[in-house]
Amino acid sequence: MIAAVVVLGFVSFQFFPGPIHAAQNAGTQAETPPTTTNPHPGEDPGGATYAQRCAVCHGSQREGNLPGFPPLIGISRRLSEKQIADLIHNGKGRMPGFPNLQNGELSALLKYLTSAQPPAETAGNAPKGGEGSDIAQAGGALFHQNCAFCHGRDAMGGETGPDLTQSKLVLSDTTGEKIAAVIREGRPDNKMPGFNFSPPEIRSIIAFIHAREAAAKAHPGGRRGVSVEDLQTGNAQAGKEYFEGAGGCTKCHSASGDLARVASRYQGLQLEEHMLYPRDAKSTLTVTLPSGDKVSGTLAYRDEFTVALRDGSGVYRSWPTDRVKFTVDSPADAHVEQLPKYSDDDVHNLMAYLQTLK
Repeated sequence: MIAAVVVLGFVSFQFFPGPIHAAQNAGTQAETPPTTTNPHPGEDPGGATYAQRCAVCHGSQREGNLPGFPPLIGISRRLSEKQIADLIHNGKGRMPGFPNLQNGELSALLKYLTSAQPPAETAGNAPKGGEGSDIAQAGGALFHQNCAFCHGRDAMGGETGPDLTQSKLVLSDTTGEKIAAVIREGRPDNKMPGFNFSPPEIRSIIAFIHAREAAAKAHPGGRRGVSVEDLQTGNAQAGKEYFEGAGGCTKCHSASGDLARVASRYQGLQLEEHMLYPRDAKSTLTVTLPSGDKVSGTLAYRDEFTVALRDGSGVYRSWPTDRVKFTVDSPADAHVEQLPKYSDDDVHNLMAYLQTLK
């Protein structure tokens, strides 16, 4: 059943190209010389650039389009202006780069992105579930702007972040000191940035998280996630034999190589998702141009109309699919082909074995 859920999640991602396609098109626009004058005198030039380049994905008010595109409200709390500028120029993940945004146009966009924020959300827009105090409501607004992209608006897990209402750290941290340290310092090993919040703001976020934890306890049937204990029912020795034999896993993986300490990097459902379908596995795209020249790089985007890659220097390049020939080498394909071959015991045993690789 878990395998089916993961596959359905992958299929839905592949066949929802709208905003991503728009982002790719925006990246293509960035290759043309930028406009140096504001077509609407009196309008904030940074806001005009944002509306032209960024709003299609991140929302007209920087509110984001979850789960695919994060809010940009409060981005200066987690990134410096230099880091934001580098992100604009180079892109990241599904976001294309805009290398031609320079000088005054870039400065205006940075000023707009880091300017005073829109009014905080009202309590009526916050998720229900017990966070009724003023401090928790204030923390909820900050959480939605800065944390919901990964952890979900209700702190019960999102696209990449875990369910905080089931977090061992949250459950054990009655004073909030451990949570505060994670907020300030981040978790670089898990790609979570640190945040520049004031002590009162941190206390309000902690109050919101604990309020969501209390709400989850009060409604245990609403649990979204899968606890680690649910995934520890297999036989590790049988899983090792499957890994080295019938599963064919050693064709690409090694318990002492790329999978060394994998159970320290991923736990529970996150580990099982990586086992069944490693969504972050990089695919290689090779494009043959009409001239016969070939260009290779990391696959950055693909749909029925467009293919794109990032080359070795990080430059984003795209082509219409009807004008070039291309091949994609995807290391995740072997995982997809394996899905219908698993028995329930295979999945549980293989998961048990992987959990021993710490």
